[in-house]
Amino acid sequence: MKLSTLLIAFLVVALIAFFAIVPPAFSQDGAATFKAKCSTCHGPEGQGKVGPAVKGTALAADQIADLLTKGNDAKKPPHKKPMASLSADDAKAVAAFVKTLK
Repeated sequence: MKLSTLLIAFLVVALIAFFAIVPPAFSQDGAATFKAKCSTCHGPEGQGKVGPAVKGTALAADQIADLLTKGNDAKKPPHKKPMASLSADDAKAVAAFVKTLK
């Protein structure tokens, strides 16, 4: 009985560690999503094109994710409204990628 309890405890700890380290498989890579959905307007390096530069933005990652998922009436389209094609996880991944652009 003790061995089975120890084995179950080990498996639980291993699963918790695994999911804490490995990002969810359903969340796309932020760079790939940015390239596919954002780079047309913001440029492949975030330098700006039709849309403003996002490279070196002062916005925090949470603010970027909120803008993508909730929209902002003060912004120009398409960011007036939420980007329906992005999940919350994808928006967070894109925001994290944007914050790496220097």
